[in-house]
Amino acid sequence: MTTLSLTRPRVLARTGLYTVLGANVALVTVLFADAGPSADPLISIGRLFGMFGALLMAFQLVLIARLSWLDRRLGMDRLTSLHRWTGFGVLWLLLGHMVFIVFGYANLSDTGPVDELVTLATTVEGILQAIVAFVLILFVGAASARFARRKLAYETWHFIHLYTYLAVVLAFSHQIFEGSSFVGNPFARAYWWTLWGGALGAVLLGRVILPLWRNFRHRLRVAAVVPESDQVVSVYVTGRNLDQLPAKAGQFFIWRFLTKGRWWAANPFSLSAAPDGKSLRLTVKALGDGSASLRHIKPGTRVFAEGPYGAFTTMHQTKQNALLIAGGVGITPIRALLEEIRGHVVLFYRVNKHDDAVLLQELDELARSRGAMLHLLAGPVNAQDAHGNQLLSAKNVAGLAPDVWDRDVFVCGPPPMTNAVLRSLRELGVPRDQIHAERFSLAS
Repeated sequence: MTTLSLTRPRVLARTGLYTVLGANVALVTVLFADAGPSADPLISIGRLFGMFGALLMAFQLVLIARLSWLDRRLGMDRLTSLHRWTGFGVLWLLLGHMVFIVFGYANLSDTGPVDELVTLATTVEGILQAIVAFVLILFVGAASARFARRKLAYETWHFIHLYTYLAVVLAFSHQIFEGSSFVGNPFARAYWWTLWGGALGAVLLGRVILPLWRNFRHRLRVAAVVPESDQVVSVYVTGRNLDQLPAKAGQFFIWRFLTKGRWWAANPFSLSAAPDGKSLRLTVKALGDGSASLRHIKPGTRVFAEGPYGAFTTMHQTKQNALLIAGGVGITPIRALLEEIRGHVVLFYRVNKHDDAVLLQELDELARSRGAMLHLLAGPVNAQDAHGNQLLSAKNVAGLAPDVWDRDVFVCGPPPMTNAVLRSLRELGVPRDQIHAERFSLAS
């Protein structure tokens, strides 16, 4: 099988997304032109910005709908990144929409922009909803900025993001009342209803219907809780018909353990063993109150799991052999991949000290059973080998895996480690299609 055919899932999904978006941009431009010019050029520019902003907002909903077909091919990392950058586009387009519209009408009425904004908000139906929607989008955008995201708990950030749906409803109601391409044009009305209905339907399907159906079907429960070390614990989950759950090694679920104090907390944890149709296993390090409390979960506890998610799977393997690189508890999806991945495997496990290497005995046994090579790279952040090279430098990677150019490379660990490995692989000239990275901050 050729490299091209093996990489087609990701290329197909990316091409499909951009093609659909491009076609809609063209159609919205046609609808704008068909509506004709406004009384002031600034109003026309504002209208165009508003229409493109509405289109991007609908596209954003599709990106976060967690549709299985897209997620398996692109991964939540890429979809979330694209969603984030699209969000900046929505913000600037809606800001431009508001500014140009207000200044345009201010020119016509010969008043100041602030007075005109107040007049529009108090006299024109749908304008106040649009202003509230814009404020909500600003609020969500501020909470999503990197400095804010680092300080917010996952649950808090997730709750704030729910206001996006209220903003969408308010923005659409504004479009119904005031959209020039909507009012009086049956085709335009059908298009926008279909666009928004499809986007919201995708969210409903991926975020509500499918998770509810899978949890009703599989009835997940905690089977056992096994301490791996003082700070690391493995949780075994069983249920009905798990052989029909479409989970792959390297993927993760968003887990809720339905106890009195934890039912509201949702955390993304990777599978730490390949699914066998009988049980699922996650292995978690105590990095916060939520993950630390898993040690005290009792067998029999009901579990609500959303997923499986992630493109960090053998679906994207393009070569016969593989190099797996893990850092810290990023070993969990790598440990699962070691069971499923094809061909000869070399595994680098990067830890600060030997005692941090969780699941090491399992890894050693599994590596020996399948003829893989396991390298434990222990030492502080700036540790060097005998030749003065950083442990994950390009020279060290090539020294431990001399045929790295003929392997797929799967990388999972904390962002600084992952970024360092990606730099080394770029320095070595490993083709991008052979590099697969999962961000530890999202999926572990």
